[in-house]
Amino acid sequence: MTQEFGLCRAEEDHSGVCRIQHRKRILLVVCVDDIVITGDNTKGINSLKKYLQKHFQTKNLGFLKYFLGIEVARSKKGILLS
Repeated sequence: MTQEFGLCRAEEDHSGVCRIQHRKRILLVVCVDDIVITGDNTKGINSLKKYLQKHFQTKNLGFLKYFLGIEVARSKKGILLS
């Protein structure tokens, strides 16, 4: 998967991979059985999600609400973590 999408493992934390291409980013973090995909490359993110759904048993749960005990709240002003 990492070769097909040009994803590189983050040196700081091996649970994360990223791709920066043409100033667009995709970030993928894996923790046990949870995956968070984010970035500013919507087309690339959709392509990655389709690939994951084709090769692994995954579900798209929509916008992130909780991760590692942190609540993620979205508003017009931005994102709040608490």
